[in-house]
Amino acid sequence: MAKKEFPKVHFYDQDLIDMYDSTWRWFDDFVKKGNEKNGFASKYLNYPQNNVINQFDACFLSFSLVYSNRNFPVISLLDNFYAKQEEDGAIRGEYMERDGRAVFAEDNPEGVLPPLFAWAEYNIYHKLGLKKRVREIMPVLEKYFSWIEKTFRKENGLYSVPLSATMMVNAPREGMVYPIDFNAQVAVTALYMSALGEILNDKEISYRYKRAFFSIKTRINTKMWNREDGFYYDLDRSENQIRVKTIASFWTLLAEIPNEERSDGLIGHLTNPEEFAVDNPVPTISADESMYDKFGEGFRGSVVPPFNYMVIKGLEKYGKFDLAREFSLRHLYSVLDALHPEEGGKGALWEAYAPQHEGPAKWSGNKNFPRPMFLTYAALSTVTLIIENILGLYISLPRKTVDWTIPTLEIMGIENLELKRNMITILSNKSGRGWEIRLKSEKLYYLTINILDSKKKTLPIPSGKCSILIDKL
Repeated sequence: MAKKEFPKVHFYDQDLIDMYDSTWRWFDDFVKKGNEKNGFASKYLNYPQNNVINQFDACFLSFSLVYSNRNFPVISLLDNFYAKQEEDGAIRGEYMERDGRAVFAEDNPEGVLPPLFAWAEYNIYHKLGLKKRVREIMPVLEKYFSWIEKTFRKENGLYSVPLSATMMVNAPREGMVYPIDFNAQVAVTALYMSALGEILNDKEISYRYKRAFFSIKTRINTKMWNREDGFYYDLDRSENQIRVKTIASFWTLLAEIPNEERSDGLIGHLTNPEEFAVDNPVPTISADESMYDKFGEGFRGSVVPPFNYMVIKGLEKYGKFDLAREFSLRHLYSVLDALHPEEGGKGALWEAYAPQHEGPAKWSGNKNFPRPMFLTYAALSTVTLIIENILGLYISLPRKTVDWTIPTLEIMGIENLELKRNMITILSNKSGRGWEIRLKSEKLYYLTINILDSKKKTLPIPSGKCSILIDKL
């Protein structure tokens, strides 16, 4: 079957467009085939050199592949894990590609990784519009959530997992027993499980997970918030705060945990150049921590695209669209510099980047970090951030809606984006009549335009071609 076109992006910087286009071509090397022995889907994507599938990788890769106009499979990324669910609801974080066996480690005996399936499925629903899938996977997600609760929740209501379960394996979090990120990720899961219940119009499911969300939110705010520092911290075994500022704290923004006052304090750390607002934002630990390294040193400063994406989506939850776009642009230009290094070195899209130095991150003694051409992470920057934060588009197929936040009037837009079997084009341009938005669609949909935070309007866009003069809105 011949491939459809990938969505084409328009932006004033051709280098960013070229990087976006190239990413789709490079994904051809990621296509793998499951077999009877490993029990994986007949077609799925994974880093070519990997010999395992990784839950964290699969969830974040789905946020990029939803924009492939169905050229690449998305749901098989997660179905590979659901097919391995055990009787008690357990889904392990890694499985061998050779034979499908679960991977366990001495420091992570349950093989748990960040529980992000519900967030990924909510996004897949809005980008691919598959309500039937939500109904089918809810029993799997409910059993998985129950396993997380009974296995990792302690008597104090908080969750305890080893450091390796946070995907920040050498971060300076000594003594950590209750990680802020994993607890916030459980809250994220409950939040999106409730939202999936609403999609199914199941009030019982929606209420049950909303109650779970408020329970963990209360405990995080009570025990992990430090008013003096304006920050959320890990706890040790005695529930004392470990006052090392890491990117883990910002999962609370995605989970909608801080109130307005606390979010202002937390975001203040993100805007401080002495802390997280370094040249390439956002490093995995604050630049004023003693263990911080400007070359990254693994998770002691590296800029890692999934964590960046999480921070940027958290900022959006609190209406900080300008800051989210600024971080996206600064990060993308660092990615671009590493793809085309000036000194004649080999360029690539990397697993992680140095926060205050051009090029990939470093990790002394670990020659496998960062992995080159690791699109699993890098495409979050070169595809997802470009569509969602540089262009400012939020798409929902079930609602047949596109929200377009236009932070600045520029020649930009997207062409041939699939919206529920409807190919649409949205472009802003300057003509003799002033700035206008040109649209092309095969079917009716609804466009909400938010220009410079001063003009906001929802319009029905008919089939065929039309244009909107911004001055007339």
